[in-house]
Amino acid sequence: MKALVLAGGSGTRLRPITHTSAKQLVPVANKPVLYYALESLAQAGITEVGIVVGDTHAEIESAVGDGSQFGLSVTYLRQEAPLGLAHAVMTAREYLGGDDFVMYLGDNFIVGGIEDLVSRFREERPAVQIMLTKVAEPEQFGVAELDVDGRVVGLEEKPAVPKSDLALVGVYLFTPAVHEAVGELKPSWRGELEITDAIQWLLDRGHRVESTIISGYWKDTGNVTDMLEVNRLVLESLEPEVAGSVDSTSQLIGRVVVEPGAVVRGSRIVGPVVIGSGSEVSASYIGPYTSIARDCRISNSEIEYSIVLPRASISGVRRIEASLIGHDVEVTPAPHTPRAHRLVLGDHSKVQISS
Repeated sequence: MKALVLAGGSGTRLRPITHTSAKQLVPVANKPVLYYALESLAQAGITEVGIVVGDTHAEIESAVGDGSQFGLSVTYLRQEAPLGLAHAVMTAREYLGGDDFVMYLGDNFIVGGIEDLVSRFREERPAVQIMLTKVAEPEQFGVAELDVDGRVVGLEEKPAVPKSDLALVGVYLFTPAVHEAVGELKPSWRGELEITDAIQWLLDRGHRVESTIISGYWKDTGNVTDMLEVNRLVLESLEPEVAGSVDSTSQLIGRVVVEPGAVVRGSRIVGPVVIGSGSEVSASYIGPYTSIARDCRISNSEIEYSIVLPRASISGVRRIEASLIGHDVEVTPAPHTPRAHRLVLGDHSKVQISS
């Protein structure tokens, strides 16, 4: 069994971060989201992985390499444009050959891994195995319709009027039957080849499609709000560790990780927090659910519930929260300029100014 990991999207919902960085490499608890997906596949016993890449291929290839750091053998597959999930399957047709495969969206985060899902698929081997979860806004997702016995009877991609609140999670398991379905597709109203249409094609022709409704945690980390929430969740499982330098005037409270080479001086750190290697924190407050990546500089500032990417600098800023701060960013106070009021007042006016 192989895996197909999709890492070719442009990440429009995470701009401006993704103007210069692949969305799958934005870190959660100082580790790229994509790494969690690759580790999950390795834990499920899958070793051959094809990664579908696009314009950010050089960055993805540099970060993942040949896959050996995860116990995987990785092959890179170039997709001409992000033309849909089914188009990615078509792009990987030669690589996948006649093997069953897992398709895993590289910006999705699933707590608990996929070992049980893969084991069940290997035992029962339906044409398709999907994962579903209840969502508040199903019109933003691929949606599955189940009958009274819980069998999948229909799927739609981002329907205007959803038939259920069950969204497809970004992990799919397929037999080679999907290739015939993909070959018959026409672009949807979005101009893409939809994997939901391919699964519906199989359903319509009597193929078995099984589903599992997951109660665990899943997020599509495609926007800042979800990135911060996933970061919070991962940080909850931190084990405190101080491998860097913390001076006697600093205070570490709760689950705080100070990575090797990091320096904390005269600061108060309230976990869960991770401070990356080579970073320096001085005369500052770092609040819960904050990830500071490597080689950052934070001085005379306060920040919490945020993600700070490598080499960022924050100086003299009294409060930052719920923020995603990119690579090599500098955050400083605005210059202090005298305030003045410019007035044009008519006769007999009465004006009160709070200054």
